[in-house]
Amino acid sequence: MSALSIRNVSKIYRPPGQPGVLALDGCNLEIEKDQFCVVVGPSGCGKTTLLNIIAGFENLSEGEIRVNGATLAAPDRPVSPGPDRMVVFQHGGLFPWMRTLENVCFGPVTRGLMSRQEAQTRAVNLLSKVDLNGIEDLYPDNMSSGMRRRVEIIRAMIGEPRILLMDEPFRALDAMTKAVVQDFLLKIFDSSPCTTFFITHDLIEAIFLADSVYVMTSRPGRVKKKMKIGLDRPRHPELVDSPEFLALKDELNEAIHEEALRAFELGEREAAR
Repeated sequence: MSALSIRNVSKIYRPPGQPGVLALDGCNLEIEKDQFCVVVGPSGCGKTTLLNIIAGFENLSEGEIRVNGATLAAPDRPVSPGPDRMVVFQHGGLFPWMRTLENVCFGPVTRGLMSRQEAQTRAVNLLSKVDLNGIEDLYPDNMSSGMRRRVEIIRAMIGEPRILLMDEPFRALDAMTKAVVQDFLLKIFDSSPCTTFFITHDLIEAIFLADSVYVMTSRPGRVKKKMKIGLDRPRHPELVDSPEFLALKDELNEAIHEEALRAFELGEREAAR
């Protein structure tokens, strides 16, 4: 049984007074428990739409999503956000008026999942795993971008969610900071595995992090290809120069290149209307 099963999911947006837009069309993904799944595809292919449906921010039009075999979402079953599915957003989400420890502990304490003392003890332990000892009293504005990203990951994982959803969380980071934060993410994942749905445009990042990579078509988004990433864990930065990694990169680049061209042509046609 898959931990996260996405079955024939479609999404139609119906703006008032405009034709409906088919964003997703019959998407199928199966993610095993504690597997790291990465989804790639051209801009506008519906990656974030699919993540938002899993998170409970949007409803689907057709199909079904199951978690551990139980129906989470269907056309007649709207879904809401919940602590079993935590999201790390692209543009961050730390509360600027809260210190680090307050930010990390807010969710599990507010929901009654942990006492304040339990949450603080676990938060300090998790922060130490990503080399953030001693920053418990810092506000987000007093942290670097890489530090904030690590805090956001810890905040999402402290309650041990069933599903971790990550929407291009490292997109705004410079290359050096991104590499460091990727290493820390894998360190946390290897020590406390969690079923992960991760979106990126970065093909090297996709291969470096993933157990499997799904390639989506240009709009309407469908699954074009699934690649198993059979690289051993733990993974280290020098892996990206290995022949095995470069072969996977070539395969993934070939799969996505055609869809990127189609997305570009679609964008030009729409702009010309």
